[in-house]
Amino acid sequence: MPKNTSIINVVRNKQVIFRDYVSGSPEETDMEVRESVLELRVPEGSNGVLVRNLYLSCDPYMRIRMRKLDVPSYRESFHPGSPIIGYGVARVLESGHPNFKKGDLIWGITGWEECSLITAPETCFKIEHTDVPLSYYTGLLGMPGMTAYVGFFKVCSPKKGETVFISAASGAVGQLVGQFAKLMGCYVVGSAGSKEKVDLLKNKFGFDDAFNYKEELDLDATLKRYFPKGIDIYFENVGGKMLDAVLLNMKLHGRIAACGMISQYNLEQPEGVCNLMNLILKQVRMEGFVVSDYYHLYPKFLETVLPQIKEGKIVYVEDIAKGLENSPAALVGLFSGHNVGKQVIMVSRE
Repeated sequence: MPKNTSIINVVRNKQVIFRDYVSGSPEETDMEVRESVLELRVPEGSNGVLVRNLYLSCDPYMRIRMRKLDVPSYRESFHPGSPIIGYGVARVLESGHPNFKKGDLIWGITGWEECSLITAPETCFKIEHTDVPLSYYTGLLGMPGMTAYVGFFKVCSPKKGETVFISAASGAVGQLVGQFAKLMGCYVVGSAGSKEKVDLLKNKFGFDDAFNYKEELDLDATLKRYFPKGIDIYFENVGGKMLDAVLLNMKLHGRIAACGMISQYNLEQPEGVCNLMNLILKQVRMEGFVVSDYYHLYPKFLETVLPQIKEGKIVYVEDIAKGLENSPAALVGLFSGHNVGKQVIMVSRE
């Protein structure tokens, strides 16, 4: 019989493993960096895509996936003993899918590891524009950018001259919402958790004003100071006490885009909201949304945003951690405000 001369390349593959479900604040020890082995091939008959990961995205929603979800969710829990899963940028090594070929750059859901076999590549996007930093596809030109675009333009339906308030405004999404609002001619104020971030909002992103919420004892009074006539649009990233104060300061027919509620993610018992009656009295529309429902708008989003980047009308700040071994600290740091701008992990530099 003829010998099988095919050679399967097996490599060591560094991974970030989710150890077990988390209660309270996540810690670095909830994850473990270790090595496994991986065959560098797509299984025969599979439409999967084998990739080398270049950049990985740290996002607040990942905290939700660290708990055991007992109710249906648009995202399932992470699996203990398996790699963390999230958005990333990768180079295709081998493809069984007709939409991708070896050498393509893609962004989408991948594993927190050096190389991944993506078994649902239909959720990924091929990167056509490489004249911007590839890391932007974890943020400005990826999921967070689309979140800002959809939440502001589609959910909030802004008009020139309106007043806009953004919480967690220096993060991956908030910094873009503020710039979109300014380009529309809105009055924009953001909140953040340090003087450095407040200065960034005013001096880098062009917000009309900003404040450090940690220094404000009465958030209702603070918002009345910045919005004496009320808020038309609130882009909600925080929840809790901030949302309660905003509800007291919304204008008639105001709009609230409920994007996230990071203040609640580590709580075993979420905080209640007391001022919901204002939704009725002021006829305010508050709408939650999931960005993946709007990915069909991605080409239109690129048509809008790419020229604004190249013309310098939109800027973006990233906080890049180098190496998979530093990714647990980077993810945990999101929930203490350690990052300044979009938190990215650089796995490999091409």
